[in-house]
Amino acid sequence: MIEELMSELPLNDIQSITPFNRGWSDDRKFIVTAENSKFLLRVGNIKNKDRFLQHVLLLQQSAEMNIPTHNPAAHGECLSATHYYILLNWIEGNNAGDVLTGFTSSEQYDFGVTAGKILSNIHSFTPVFENPESWSKRYNRKIDRKIEMYNNCELKYQNGELLFDVITKYRQLIKNKTDVQHHGDFHIGNMLIDSNHKLHIIDFDRHDTGEAYEEFNRITWCASVSPEFASGRIDGYFNNDVPEEFWEMLQLYIATNMLSSLPWAIPFGEKEIRTMRRSYAELLNWYDDFELTVPKWYRKYENH
Repeated sequence: MIEELMSELPLNDIQSITPFNRGWSDDRKFIVTAENSKFLLRVGNIKNKDRFLQHVLLLQQSAEMNIPTHNPAAHGECLSATHYYILLNWIEGNNAGDVLTGFTSSEQYDFGVTAGKILSNIHSFTPVFENPESWSKRYNRKIDRKIEMYNNCELKYQNGELLFDVITKYRQLIKNKTDVQHHGDFHIGNMLIDSNHKLHIIDFDRHDTGEAYEEFNRITWCASVSPEFASGRIDGYFNNDVPEEFWEMLQLYIATNMLSSLPWAIPFGEKEIRTMRRSYAELLNWYDDFELTVPKWYRKYENH
């Protein structure tokens, strides 16, 4: 594959193409070095061509709104038209999840505010596709599927029934909601911080459309690493005016995700199972067994 890519990519003087396996994406990723240049290459099955083209459109809209992310250098069919590729400029930086806690609390919060403002801008994009089904119909189907997954799972959370209480209490809130463009996987694992302390958003490949607040369903991953960053994300998104309904819908989305996390972990072994159990225990602590609407990690920061 690499030899074929060397000859097919529209670059002069390619010096190396090496696998780059970080992340959970289905795409195959490579680092491409050429004379004085470095790129990230994503390659996927040709059946996903439309999603690749939509990915490019999202990066173009990001550039128009000055959102720091990859710029597409080239894209097209490859490997005898069996695959599609996107060649992206390389962003030199560290994964935000790895380095965030090395900054002061105030700086972590400011990074979160920046991320929240970026997410708000993404939600103002022209969606790259439209789903004919309503959000309510789609998400209720997802809830039912995840409930079935959990009920059929051989393992259970301690006090797992509390998740069902949250879902029953709040699932009516998703009625009559409009769709916005989603990044699709918005959390600190898909952000980079460069040497100038600038935050970059990466990995738009799971893009989708849906109700806006659902994009916060992975904020628990942010809060586990940096409550300051997670708090800033919310304040930045809402410009310090967080509606009460947001907190209720956030519980619904987090509870729904948590239901399927344990069944998802089983094929990956005991380590992932323990991680999900810890995540649920952490969730119960944040919400006092869901007696609280606003999690304990959220707080306002002075001078902001």
